[in-house]
Amino acid sequence: MSVIEPTSRPQDEPFRPRLRAETPPPHYWRRWAGDAPADEPGPVAPPPAPLAASAGTSPAIKPQAVTSTGADTKKATANASARRSSANDPRKLDPDEAPFRILIVEDDRGQALFAQSVLHGAGMLAEVEMAPTGVIPAIESFQPDLVLMDLHMPGQDGMTLTMQIRQRPDLLHLPIVFLTGDPDPERQYEVLESGADDFLTKPIRPRHLIAAVSNRIQRSRQRAPAAAAPSLVVNPETGLPTRAYVMQQLGAALEEKTSAGLFFIEIGGTLGLRERYGYANFEHLMADAGRALAQAAAPHPLARLNDNSFLALARDLDAEAMAAFARRLREQLGQHDFIVRNEETLRLAGAVGYAALPHTFSDTGSALEATERAALQARMQSEGIAAYLPPAVSADDDGLSLADADLELAYQPIVSVAGSELAQYQVFLRMRQADGTLIAAAQAVPAAELAGRIVELDRQVMERVLDLLSRYQMEGKSLRLFVSQSPRSLAREAFADWLLQTIATRGIEGTSLIIDLRLDDALIHSVTLRQFCNRLMAAGVQFCLSQFEPGREAEALLSQLPLGYLRVSNRYAAAHHDPGLRDQLRGMIDLAHRMGLQVIGQQIEDPQAAAAMWMGGVDFIQGNLVQGVGSDLGFDFHNAVL
Repeated sequence: MSVIEPTSRPQDEPFRPRLRAETPPPHYWRRWAGDAPADEPGPVAPPPAPLAASAGTSPAIKPQAVTSTGADTKKATANASARRSSANDPRKLDPDEAPFRILIVEDDRGQALFAQSVLHGAGMLAEVEMAPTGVIPAIESFQPDLVLMDLHMPGQDGMTLTMQIRQRPDLLHLPIVFLTGDPDPERQYEVLESGADDFLTKPIRPRHLIAAVSNRIQRSRQRAPAAAAPSLVVNPETGLPTRAYVMQQLGAALEEKTSAGLFFIEIGGTLGLRERYGYANFEHLMADAGRALAQAAAPHPLARLNDNSFLALARDLDAEAMAAFARRLREQLGQHDFIVRNEETLRLAGAVGYAALPHTFSDTGSALEATERAALQARMQSEGIAAYLPPAVSADDDGLSLADADLELAYQPIVSVAGSELAQYQVFLRMRQADGTLIAAAQAVPAAELAGRIVELDRQVMERVLDLLSRYQMEGKSLRLFVSQSPRSLAREAFADWLLQTIATRGIEGTSLIIDLRLDDALIHSVTLRQFCNRLMAAGVQFCLSQFEPGREAEALLSQLPLGYLRVSNRYAAAHHDPGLRDQLRGMIDLAHRMGLQVIGQQIEDPQAAAAMWMGGVDFIQGNLVQGVGSDLGFDFHNAVL
């Protein structure tokens, strides 16, 4: 007979032996659940104990005769010991078989022991904490699956305590259920607003208590298997939830069409802060900023995305509450004194962009893209806050129909100044209409975006490019292609999955594909583009930042994105006429070379422009001086003379 003793008992209370039931087998509590199968037997009451002869005499219990060998006895004893050890530390068991662990927070001793006895009788492990100040230490030591908390306690009520628990990133999703006798619906709403998951009304029947607690823990274990491994949920360096975890929660919110707000917080002036205080002090400052933002966002999760941006997901907020939440986040940066080196203090400026969910977002990438775009707009607003507004389509805008147009690709060689036999081309998109006229990419891409076909169009272009690379590789020829893609496509995880799988299935050399990222797009979608680049790097795919012009934010991208190439803006083709442009060009090329990037000069139309590029130190030249755009891939790179 194994006995479960109460976890909490006042020291001054004399111990009174009590007859206790044997510990039920695993999942015995399911017999009390409301959805138990009809053919499943209910609990069997133990036979009544015989009446004692007197108050001081205990009933005689005749043990059942058991025959066993010494080896069997030792084996049984060892198994029982192992079971007791595992029961004391359920982390040693499979998570699905481990008994449910409940921390009861109740200042009324009688009600606490009642709930504990009921849960013990259902095969669960329950511990009682009667002092509010001991709740968080009890959570850390006991590691409960659920907290069952009284609403009204002296000194600190349950809602205040819940808010303190939710400020801990590792406890953001610990289920908290209130026991309350308050019938006021407004009070119950405040309970849920404080961060609780549910509330039960006193007095409560044992069967209802068992079913409510067990069902909540079951759902929590099924939805958050990573709870057994906190390192997968909390970043040990920042103490904040991981980016992957918040993105997972975002995906669940989109799938369930949950009402929520997604907030992108960008801290301004970080390039200057890094240069002034150094990398170590800058990282310390960003860690402090993250903790301050997490405190302002609590109980909602907030993660650090990259060097200077954070992402928060807040559920169950209306439009007015979202705006207030965004203001609170920004004010936390602007009104908090952050300490840097030598006890110097400063306040941070930030921009907050947010988007309401659910929306027309098809996946997490497109939702994150919307908040990044809103943050870019927030930079231009005096209050530093902006909500995402989908692009408006004019009713009288006929647009450009691509339904009957055929996709064609054109190419222009990119020639090495130092000379090389490697064939490499820029890929251009064209659409040929039924009447034979050609639609350039400058017209086709906006039309595809308005029609909602940009992802489809990008995939068709990429399929053609991969077909071409595969064919050349099978023929033993070297070919490198630069191809542009929309950030809307690159933000989709399904697109990255398809591209990786196609490259692997066809055995294409990843370094033969270079994806062009326009500077304007990269400034808006730096987070999603960085995630995409990091995934594709594993296959050897390279990246080129195009239409580059100097600037603090643009130059910061050179270290944030895993680039191999830099294509300068086409206006620098006139550098030979403008000393100012020529100086800027040399500065950009020097910076790129220091960072290990190769530089492409584009739209080179005459020898003077080529000479200026060459003197500036450019690595490749592209333009009509070399060869115009066409459908031919037969340029002679071996004998190319600039």
